[in-house]
Amino acid sequence: MARSRTIYTLKEVADMIGENLELLEEVTANSDNIAEGELVHVRDGSEYGTRGLTENGIDGLQELLADIRTWDGGIRQFLIDEQCDPEMIERVMADETKR
Repeated sequence: MARSRTIYTLKEVADMIGENLELLEEVTANSDNIAEGELVHVRDGSEYGTRGLTENGIDGLQELLADIRTWDGGIRQFLIDEQCDPEMIERVMADETKR
C-alpha cells in the first residue's frame, strides 16, 4: 500500500473525527500506540512543535480508541493508567458523555 504524503495535525484530526484533542494528545504521547511511520513530529515554529498523523495513522488511532472503549473502565481507566491530571480526565470524560 502506498504511504500517504499528507500529514494532519492532532487538532485537525480531533476536528475531523470528533474526538477530544487532549485525549488524542495523550494517546499519541506513546508512539507505540500508533504504527511506525504513521505518527510524525511536525515543526511548526513553536518551541516544541506538534505531532501529526498520516491517513493510515488516523485509521489506526480510531481503531485503538474503539478498542480502548471496550476495556474495563474504558477511556477513563486508560487515562488513569497513564497518570493523567484528574482535571484533564474530567474534561475528556465530559466530552465522552456527548458521544
